[in-house]
Amino acid sequence: MTMINVKVAAIEQVTPLVKHFTFVKEDGSSLPAFSGGSHVVVSIDIGGRVHRNPYSLMGSPMENEAYHISVRRQENSRGGSVFMHENVTVGMPLKITYPMNLFSLAKKGRKHILIAGGIGITPFMSQIADLKRMGANYELHYAFRSPEHGAFAAQLKESCGDHLHCYIDSNATRLDLQALLSDQPLGTHVYVCGPSAMVVATLETARNLGWPENHIHSEQFLSPPIGEPFKIQLARSNVEIQVSAEMSMLEAIEAAGVEADFLCRGGVCGRCELDVLETDGALLHNDHFLTDSEKASCKKIMPCVSRAKGERLVLDL
Repeated sequence: MTMINVKVAAIEQVTPLVKHFTFVKEDGSSLPAFSGGSHVVVSIDIGGRVHRNPYSLMGSPMENEAYHISVRRQENSRGGSVFMHENVTVGMPLKITYPMNLFSLAKKGRKHILIAGGIGITPFMSQIADLKRMGANYELHYAFRSPEHGAFAAQLKESCGDHLHCYIDSNATRLDLQALLSDQPLGTHVYVCGPSAMVVATLETARNLGWPENHIHSEQFLSPPIGEPFKIQLARSNVEIQVSAEMSMLEAIEAAGVEADFLCRGGVCGRCELDVLETDGALLHNDHFLTDSEKASCKKIMPCVSRAKGERLVLDL
């Protein structure tokens, strides 16, 4: 995959757990255009091992002199978020992918309901810029733990005005999804990004209320879970690979020098899907792409976030 060479132009500590990074192109030229909801994958070398993590682009799509991302320090990080917080400095060179959009706005929607939880606010920062430019009817519903953890809340209040509704756990203010989604005009689209419980609750509520499936949009990049080590056999490449406890299958495949396709690296897009030719154990599916029946068939797997438990797993790669 073609990468862009950037350098870190600025770093800001936004909340106790969130840092904001500004990237500019290393040669000083403009960065590629993008649309609201886009993300890039940032490559970082940690002790000789390449980590590739997706982050939403936050700036206005109309400005391509710099890219902006925010990173939440994860308590159970495999190293990526901790490295970004502790080791990335202003001036450091990094490599990123070209922007990709798996969470785009439905431009013909009559109204847009944006629901964010915690760091899930990030993709909406660029979407709001698009919505404002379009003069679209929208509401932003933003839930966070406490005032000090409300990343960009003050900025959003100034930018969005009455379109912004905040829900703060420490103030005992809660978002009522049933009330919000049961009283919207036809043609409304809902978008959600945040913790798994919030995403699942929003999707279930909208579906139970009869919302059309193509009016319900979600994004939730997953981190590959830590698990037991196992081996995989790549049939076409004729390579056997050991997948360590803290590596994903996709990372292990790349480390072995085998090229594998990807877009999101978070179990969402389906680009990295591989056919399972043989397995003698369980497949531990962690993606949001395969259907329940596809997962039960044991014939497909997403190597970016899923794992295996057994002696033999043969993949068509």
